[in-house]
Amino acid sequence: MTQTIAPSFEGVHHVAFTVRDLDKSVEWYRKVFQGDVVEGKLPHYGREWSGYAELVVEPRTGLTIGLHHNNANQGEEMDETRTGLDHISLKVDGRQGLQAWADWLDRLGVAHSGIQSMNEPFTFSTIVFRDIDNNQLEVIAVDV
Repeated sequence: MTQTIAPSFEGVHHVAFTVRDLDKSVEWYRKVFQGDVVEGKLPHYGREWSGYAELVVEPRTGLTIGLHHNNANQGEEMDETRTGLDHISLKVDGRQGLQAWADWLDRLGVAHSGIQSMNEPFTFSTIVFRDIDNNQLEVIAVDV
C-alpha cells in the first residue's frame, strides 16, 4: 500500500546552532533556559573530523539545544539574511507567559523587543531576542 500522507512525529527533540565560542554559548543557554549540560562531546554525524557539539537540555520540556564547535568556523556572526536558519520560535501560554519571559530576560540583562502584537496573517504576540552569536530566538503566544 502506498502512503499518501507524510508520517507524523511527536514533537521537536532538539535544535542546533554552530557557535563562535562554545564555552560562552553553553553558559548563555544554561543561564537563559536554566538548562542542564549533558556530559561529553557529541561528534558531528558523518563529519566527525569537523568538530563536535555540547548539549544543553531545558529541564521542563526536555528540549535539547545543540551548540556546535566547527573547526572551519571563521568567527562570523549569524546572519538570517543568508541561506539557512532564520530563527527558532518557542510557544508560550498567553500574555502571562510572554510577560514572564520579558521579566526573566530583563532580570538576566538580555536585550529583547518587548511584547509585540500582530493581527496579520493571524493574531499573535511575540518577544524577540538574540543569543551571543546573533541567532534569533522568540517566544510566541497565538491568539493573544
